[in-house]
Amino acid sequence: MKTNEPFITDAVVRRDVYRVFCLTPAQADRVSVLTADDVVSRQSVVFRDAKSLGLKGDDRYVVVEGNEAAVARAAELLKGIPPLKGAEADDVYRRFRSQDEQAASGMGLIFGP
Repeated sequence: MKTNEPFITDAVVRRDVYRVFCLTPAQADRVSVLTADDVVSRQSVVFRDAKSLGLKGDDRYVVVEGNEAAVARAAELLKGIPPLKGAEADDVYRRFRSQDEQAASGMGLIFGP
């Protein structure tokens, strides 16, 4: 089938998946396990304190975002720490993305369009 379109418009684009983990202060050093792993460290691994996200407590939240195999590997490395689910995971993930967007827009103000 020949077409004049420069792009395949019916191709399936797979979106990255993510998992949000909540680590207590005693578990906070487990983040180094994620950054040391070859598969997981090639994905987006971001961690922030609860207070910096506007949440109560001293917990540390970790978002691992990437392909399905790497996110599953991260869950395996953090066994005993179940990922957040449902509305709680969505809320924390939105807070991470909101901070990233604010930082990006701030850079635009510094360097200009």
